[in-house]
Amino acid sequence: MLLRIRKCNHISQRVQDSLLDFVIDGSVVGKTTDAVAKCLCNASPSSEPIFEISTTTSNTRVVTLTEAAGSTLESRSEAIMSVMINLRSQGLITGWRDELLPLSKGFYDAPLALVERAGAGFLGMQQYGVHINGFVRSPDDDESGGSDVGEERMWMARRSATKSKYPGMLDHIVAGGQPAGIGLMENVLKECMEEAGITEDVACKGIQAAGAISYEGFEDFNTIGGGGSTEIDGFISRSVLFCYDLELPSDFVPDAVDGEVGEFFQWSIDEVIESMKKDYHDPLKPNCYPVVIDFLLRRGHISPEVPGYLDVLRELRSGFCG
Repeated sequence: MLLRIRKCNHISQRVQDSLLDFVIDGSVVGKTTDAVAKCLCNASPSSEPIFEISTTTSNTRVVTLTEAAGSTLESRSEAIMSVMINLRSQGLITGWRDELLPLSKGFYDAPLALVERAGAGFLGMQQYGVHINGFVRSPDDDESGGSDVGEERMWMARRSATKSKYPGMLDHIVAGGQPAGIGLMENVLKECMEEAGITEDVACKGIQAAGAISYEGFEDFNTIGGGGSTEIDGFISRSVLFCYDLELPSDFVPDAVDGEVGEFFQWSIDEVIESMKKDYHDPLKPNCYPVVIDFLLRRGHISPEVPGYLDVLRELRSGFCG
C-alpha cells in the first residue's frame, strides 16, 4: 500500500532541483520545472509574453504572469488560455476537455484565473476532484431462509482505450475533476450519471462523504500516455481528491453512458488488496490507489495492528490539503 501511495508522491531529486514556484499576486499557486516554465514563457501567441521567469528579493527564481495578462479574473483567464491553445497546437497539450478549473490559493478562495483542465498540469496548480468508491454487499442466504449481509465487493471500471491519460487502465466506478462553478455534490451526481448511468435517486440513497486524500508528485508523459517533447518530460501533479462511498443495490449494473469507460466489473476485497502488489499485472490508475486504500482502512478491512498501518494513514495526505 505504501508503494502505491508513494507512486503518486514521488518527485526525483533531479526534478526537485529544477522546480520554480508559480506566483500570482505574491501567492504561490503552482509549481513547474524549469523546462516547463521556459516552455510557458515561449508560448505566448503575440510579441508580448504572458509568462516570465523572474528573481525575487531573496534570490529565488519564480515564474509569474506579466502585465500583459492583466489583473482581473477575465483577463488572466483569457491570457492563460491563449498560451494553452498555442501549446495544444504544438502537440504538447493533448486531451483537450473544454472544462475550466479554478486556479486559486486554496479550495475555499476565490479563483485568480480559470484554466483549461488539459493544461492545468503545466502550471502545477492545485487540482481537486471527486472519487467514488462504489460497492455492494452481497447477500448470504442462511439455511432458515433468511438473509444476512455478506462480503463487500467493489465496482471497478476499465478506462476507455481512447482516453488521453492512462488509457485502458483500471479506475473507480466514477471519478472526475472538480470544475469551476459547481458544488462537490452537484459534480458527484453529474459524474455518476455520465460515467456509470447511476441516477440521482440511486446515488442519493447510497452516497456518503468520506473525507479526502492529497498528493504531490511528478507525472511523466511516457507513463500517462500524453504528449511530450525532447525538452519536456512531464509536470508536477498536485491534487486533493474528495472521497465518497456509494453503496449500490446488489442487482445494479453500471452503464457507460459517455463512453469514457470500456467495461465495469466487481472485485472482492481480497482482489482489491492483491492489486497493490508491485508486480500486479493489471493495476489501477495511480491516483485511485490512495482513495481505495483510504476506503479499506475506514471500512475495517485492514487491521490497525498490521505493521505500517499508521505510516499508510499518514501518507494518504502527503500533499497540500487546502
